[in-house]
Amino acid sequence: MDYASVTCPTCFEVFEVVVPHPGEMPTEVDYDCEICCRPMMIVFTEQDVYARGLAD
Repeated sequence: MDYASVTCPTCFEVFEVVVPHPGEMPTEVDYDCEICCRPMMIVFTEQDVYARGLAD
């Protein structure tokens, strides 16, 4: 399994998430921050992984 670091758009803490299989990308995953529990979307593309707040 591959992991990627993601920064929470609410609390700015960094945590790791499992990267989906390349055949499943690009995709977005609804996720709750592991530190502050705020909801976010994690966006996986072939080149990048990043989190965005639901209000973005």
